[in-house]
This record gives sequence, structure tokens and C-alpha cells, in this order.
Amino acid sequence: MISHPSRHCTVELQALPSRIGQVRRIVSAQLRYWHMDPLIDRAALGVTELLSNVHRHARPDKSCTVELELLVDRLTVSVRDHDPRLPVVPDAVDAPDIAPLATCGRGLAMVAAMSESWGARPDGDNGKVVWFTLPAPSVALRQPAHARRRTAEQPAPRITEVRPAPSPVAAAPRPVAARAAAAAPAPARSAVPG
Repeated sequence: MISHPSRHCTVELQALPSRIGQVRRIVSAQLRYWHMDPLIDRAALGVTELLSNVHRHARPDKSCTVELELLVDRLTVSVRDHDPRLPVVPDAVDAPDIAPLATCGRGLAMVAAMSESWGARPDGDNGKVVWFTLPAPSVALRQPAHARRRTAEQPAPRITEVRPAPSPVAAAPRPVAARAAAAAPAPARSAVPG
């Protein structure tokens, strides 16, 4: 059996409006770190919609866990909460009162439209997981062989040295004669000793 590399990121939070913006920034930063910049907008939109649903509908509390999992060919974003009721996507026929430009009531429909796949499943007796996937370019998982993972105990690297900008004198262009001399080919040497 061939195992495929994967990467995980988990964030626990209360799905409050002020925290949703923070999670969007965390998701964006994590995807940049994984070199998945093309997926940032869709992943941030999807996680925002899922967290907004937890904020609006979840009972008894708003605590939840956001998880990102990057596999070779896809990114999975999931939100786990403590409300066992599974979400329902309103159909245009079933919900004619939702206007085409409504700002709520369309979250899961948007997630379905922008993702490769999505779904919801029970999580034990007292919760559920709502997830979506996005196709991931395999380039994102390329990592040098010498690179190693950071653990929670290891702090992120910090920049400790600041180098001054080069002086304007060093950056000044050389005179035309000096450029021509530098560009001239070296004289050819004979292979026969003279």
C-alpha cells in the first residue's frame, strides 16, 4: 500500500462574527504556507459560510472545530459542531421566498457551487461535520527532502537579522567603455605550447 503525504491544520473556536474573520485569516495564511494560493478565496469563502451556519443555527452552543486537510489531489475543509441536526440546502422550488440577491439562506448552495464536493455527516450522538473539497495541484506537496515538520513545541522561525539596502553608489551604472570591456570576449588560447 502506498501512503500519500498529507498536512493537517485544526482550529477550535466559538463561531461568533468577530472570530469568523480571524479564522478566514488563519485559513489564508495556512494555505499560503502550503503554497496553495489559488485556493485561498474559495476556501475562505467556504469556511465563512460554514461558520456562519454554526453561528446562526447550532445548538446548544457555538463552539466548533475547523479542520484543513491537504492530500495529494485535494484540500478538505470541515467544520465540526455540537448540534446533531444535519443541514438542508434549500431548493429554489422549496424556498421561493429566498430572493436571488438574498444575503442569507444561500450558504450551502454557494459551498456546493464553488467546491468539488461537499457533504454532512453525524459525529457521534451530539454533533455533526459539514465539509467540502477543492481540487489541489500536486505541486503544493513538493517539499525538499531535508525539510522537517515543526511540532507545537517548536516556535516558528523568526527573522533576527536586518540587512541595510545597498548604497546608491554601488547601484550606479558603469560607463559605456567599462561595460564594453566587461562584455568583450577573452582572447583565445592556443592548445599548442609556444
